[in-house]
Amino acid sequence: MSTQELAADGAAWDHRAELETLLQHQRAAFVAQGPPDLDVRLNRIDRLSALVLDNTDAFVTAMDADFGTRSRAASLFTEVVGIIPVIEHTRRHVAQWMKSTKLLRAARALGLRADVQPTPLGVVGVIGPWNFPLNLVVLPAAAAFAAGNRVMIKMSEITPRTAELMKDLAPKYFDSTELAVVTGGPEVAATFSALPFDHLFFTGSPEVGKLVQQAAAQNLVPVTLELGGKNPVVVAPDQGHVDITRAAARIAAARMVNGGQVCVCPDYVLVPDGAVEVFIDQARRTLEGMFPSILDNDDYCSCVNEPNFDRVLALLDDARAKGADVVSVAPAGEPLPDRATRKIAPTIVRGVTGDMRIAHEEIFGPVLVVLGYSNLDDAIACINERPAPLVAYWYGPGNDDFRNFVQRTRSGGVARNDFAAQMIPSAAPFGGVGRSGMGAYHGKAGFDAFSHYRTVVGSDLPFSITGSASPPFRTPMKLYADATLRLARNRTHRRIERSRSARIAGVQQ
Repeated sequence: MSTQELAADGAAWDHRAELETLLQHQRAAFVAQGPPDLDVRLNRIDRLSALVLDNTDAFVTAMDADFGTRSRAASLFTEVVGIIPVIEHTRRHVAQWMKSTKLLRAARALGLRADVQPTPLGVVGVIGPWNFPLNLVVLPAAAAFAAGNRVMIKMSEITPRTAELMKDLAPKYFDSTELAVVTGGPEVAATFSALPFDHLFFTGSPEVGKLVQQAAAQNLVPVTLELGGKNPVVVAPDQGHVDITRAAARIAAARMVNGGQVCVCPDYVLVPDGAVEVFIDQARRTLEGMFPSILDNDDYCSCVNEPNFDRVLALLDDARAKGADVVSVAPAGEPLPDRATRKIAPTIVRGVTGDMRIAHEEIFGPVLVVLGYSNLDDAIACINERPAPLVAYWYGPGNDDFRNFVQRTRSGGVARNDFAAQMIPSAAPFGGVGRSGMGAYHGKAGFDAFSHYRTVVGSDLPFSITGSASPPFRTPMKLYADATLRLARNRTHRRIERSRSARIAGVQQ
């Protein structure tokens, strides 16, 4: 083995040992101190909020440097202001969520008590992404604290300044047995994923999500996966009640949030055939108005790094080479794309076919695909041919067509007439389905994700209820079992017959 290989092997062992030690210390503290009471949970949530609020300017500066260009307003809104309502909602409801649920109330006076108690899991691992490197580790950590857990966070190496700042600040607000922040590259992330946590929370791409789930499975660690997908938008077919220009303006603006690097951004738009030209013209004019300049515009977010910059350009090159119409909405005189700033002009792509990469891969950049459709069934079929997205959008009235769209498609959430509207209620669960994720958080869903609902039953009865399941099996028990089976069978068949009769009557009408 070479000197370099020995050094690399030693470094791998060092970070593995460090991570295992952190986990052991957190678990030992959890066992020693037991589930925290309400005051401790609220205090941890408050200290986590203070970590962010006390150091907002430093975080904004770090994120701007990590991206190359990312405006202060964008970082404040998405990374700080946007998480406050969710955290405050969690804080207000922790006491209620911690309460046990009483079962068999009528039997309590007789001496049979049954409760379901929400209990913390222990130590939760959180692996954060680069696109919102603060928001998407703070919110799951707050939910884990609400449920009474200790937390270890692995920050994304793609935003290293933000990661190091979080690591440096955490010890000022938390003991490492409460919250530990870890930095490092893919090898550290792989080791982190393989630790025997009590729960592992990951936000990122489906491809990396597969690896995280495989690593966690070796220790039977349950996972919550917040992934991405190609989020569809349907502009409703009823043109008499749909303002195409307003829909196009809103959709185009939504595509540009964080430079298109958002898991809930619209990815492709299905527009009625007769309205495609109007839609594209308005989308183009909206983008021109939003960005009269790009290269020197601090509000225009860069691609986070060269690999992502090159990946988006490769999608466009592939589509163009295979016959798509690729329209760059670049200001006059500005040579874009620009590698020095990692900025790509807003781009509208039409004429996409199934052999193009852009038809199947999540874009995650300032690019919007526009497709025409002849009827709503065709639009729904187009969506259902792809894996379930994180969010499905509808622009139009909330009529029967909309209800048909919701019922016949599958997605993590649905938003109508506005970007990310499914995330507005702080109490609403947020999560994907299928390839876009598993599990959810925000509100009580986050508390539930990091809790185990433990059933506790005690009996003071003078006899054993379940003792009759032990031999010898006497005649009364056998007769009781036969009678119960007969009654259940008859009841089930009566219900089936009533259902059959109702269907026949409905057909006849």
